[in-house]
Amino acid sequence: MSDVWTRKEGRAGRITLTRPKALNALSLSMALEIQAALDAWREDATVDLVLMDAEGARAFCAGGDIARIYHAGREGDFETGRRFFTEEYRMNAAIARYPKPIVALAQGFVLGGGVGLSGHARYRVLGESTRVAMPECPIGLVPDVGGSLLLARAPGRLGEFVGLSAHRMEPGDAILAGFFDRFVPEADWPALAAELVGSGDPGAIARFEKPAPEARLAARLETIDDAFSAPDLRTLAGRLEATDWGHEVLRRLRGSCPLSLACALELVRAARAEPGIEAALRREYRFTYRAASQGELLEGIRAAVIDKDRAPVWRDSIGSLRAEEVAAMLAPLGARELDLTAGGGAA
Repeated sequence: MSDVWTRKEGRAGRITLTRPKALNALSLSMALEIQAALDAWREDATVDLVLMDAEGARAFCAGGDIARIYHAGREGDFETGRRFFTEEYRMNAAIARYPKPIVALAQGFVLGGGVGLSGHARYRVLGESTRVAMPECPIGLVPDVGGSLLLARAPGRLGEFVGLSAHRMEPGDAILAGFFDRFVPEADWPALAAELVGSGDPGAIARFEKPAPEARLAARLETIDDAFSAPDLRTLAGRLEATDWGHEVLRRLRGSCPLSLACALELVRAARAEPGIEAALRREYRFTYRAASQGELLEGIRAAVIDKDRAPVWRDSIGSLRAEEVAAMLAPLGARELDLTAGGGAA
């Protein structure tokens, strides 16, 4: 049985993730099925909008199926991971550029790959259970799936904070950061979905929308800006060390992969300087292409998912990481640059 249920219903194309026991973690086959559905509905006059949701109360999508990437990489197969990232990013770009409205209803955990599904939709609806994060740096990755662009758009330096610290945002903070824009109580979602399907009009969301919960991070924005405007990772760590608030944040950063943290900082700032989903995905792919073969992704997945000892052994510390290592992970790939055209993949 497929892990994605795609169908036409009323005036809508519907995409439902159906892998709740795995927290709807995204696999290669799921990304391909979603892409195929979007392609089929693009010129279909009977489809006015696309409605994306997921089964299970715990998660809309808690990221990608990284265990498979680990096992393949341990056998020296890095192409499995590269193909997954290629097809996932192609799907992310398609969502961002889709000519018809895409409405995402996202409950529970929305992590990593889940952000790639919902965060680029035109209408992004969350509820009281929604928790949003980009938790890649603790496993040796970087905020990807176009996440560097979403982070770059956040107010002030909130994007750097969320991307590097893997902070789990509650509904108000997720709206403040720009990852979602509508709050609808989850008890109203069945009625909302029925209206969207029946009318094909995303304007129905306004009739169900309620004021968003308080954004707790709003009171911290000035402090966050002071620390996360630092020019580099080492200076950033020093600024956090100098504040009482920053000690807990610095503890989290020290548990993450220093190489990922430094590259994430560069990627968010590059996306701010050169916005656009295609450019963001291309830059992110330079890291993810190398993540298992040259980076520390396999060690990060081992510690978090395979052995679950939560004790990764990173090659560097924040203080010892060299700028050349960061530059090498983010350098252009030449003939292997990401190609987002249909059937393209990695050129």
